[in-house]
Amino acid sequence: MLARPGPDAGEVAWDNYLHLRDNPAGVTEELWQHDGGCGSWLVVTRDTVSHVISKVEMAADVKRAMQAAS
Repeated sequence: MLARPGPDAGEVAWDNYLHLRDNPAGVTEELWQHDGGCGSWLVVTRDTVSHVISKVEMAADVKRAMQAAS
């Protein structure tokens, strides 16, 4: 989890926060929005090396499942 800089943190801190991210190779879960269509939010499991998508779930369904499990 990234720590959000304070409003007066300065340009360098905000630039780092907005633009510098780890970019691990391999399978990752990403949050995508289908803004060209229905506007739904999706949880997409994708390999960042091959770009193969192995799973797509509605974010609302994932959230409900997480809430039910806790």
